[in-house]
Amino acid sequence: MGCFSCCMSANCNRSRRSLKKHVNYKDRVTLASFVHNLSLKSVSDKKKITEKLQSVGKGSEVARLFTFSELAAATQNFRLESLLGEGGFGRVYKGFIESRNQDVAVKQLDRNGLQGNREFLVEVLMLSLLHHPNLVSLLGFCADGDQRLLVYEYMENGSLEDHLLDLPPGKEPLEWKTRMKIAAGAAKGLEYLHENAGTPVIYRDLKTSNILLDENFNVKLSDFGLAKLGPTGDQSHVSTRVMGTYGYCAPEYALTGQLTTMSDVYSFGVVLLEIITGRRVVDPARPACEQNLIIWAQPLFRDKKKFQLMADPLLEGNYPLKALHQALAVAAMCLQEEASTRPSIGDVVTALEYLAEPIEGE
Repeated sequence: MGCFSCCMSANCNRSRRSLKKHVNYKDRVTLASFVHNLSLKSVSDKKKITEKLQSVGKGSEVARLFTFSELAAATQNFRLESLLGEGGFGRVYKGFIESRNQDVAVKQLDRNGLQGNREFLVEVLMLSLLHHPNLVSLLGFCADGDQRLLVYEYMENGSLEDHLLDLPPGKEPLEWKTRMKIAAGAAKGLEYLHENAGTPVIYRDLKTSNILLDENFNVKLSDFGLAKLGPTGDQSHVSTRVMGTYGYCAPEYALTGQLTTMSDVYSFGVVLLEIITGRRVVDPARPACEQNLIIWAQPLFRDKKKFQLMADPLLEGNYPLKALHQALAVAAMCLQEEASTRPSIGDVVTALEYLAEPIEGE
């Protein structure tokens, strides 16, 4: 894609500081084994989690073990007025931890829902060991009896989905530069997971509802229950049960269960296309030929004269035409059918950092 190359070359001299690796390979193997074998059926298991976090974390802040009564008090007994959102995993409530004088988000997992003990443990351990400005901070967890709760930093602006898709009347749409800032932030979070976290971590569930926004629309990726340790050594992929959200899964992963970091790059391409178009990846309310975003976009990608047809109408033309072309070129590259032809997430970050820069004269 010429636009992608142009965007890259415009930024090729920028030095980008390498992020510190927090967990070495030996620790990650130990972590994987620990998650595989551990259950949460006893108090001793809860103690094992805390001990493991302390031994593997090597000085990083360890997630706190909360009691259920503490979190019930923090959310005023999980009252409806505190509800921030819900999904197949359970419900998320706004809470306040008095001992920390801090607003928090408390995710109460549905005991019969999609996120089981293993996914709960993966999220606790992953987010206790992985730290980056574009990953949500896990403050603690609760494993009282059959209760499973996760406590995160509170994100004032909710999720990208709240500001992008099916906006209620009167809600202002995101400006172009804010959209590119969000895209760049999400890509940086993936870049850390893929390239700077020791052994590669495959996120596996990138979507607009998992991209959280703080008061300044800075991005933090959330929901790491489906994350997987990536291939190491001579391995080319990880074979696993296909999970994730329909529409965002890479074709090779959906067909074979073979998972690589390029699977995340494909999902990022879907999200980037949603950011540009303001359309859901799957929208049954649209005409049949437009219900699947990727199928609708494919013929338009091949004709630059039709690129403006892909811009969110709510932008009302308020975007640099060249930047629109470059952003769509990045999305098209990420959505390549063949995984090997997709760009690395590091290259995507470089391109999007360029697009997210303030426009001269603003």
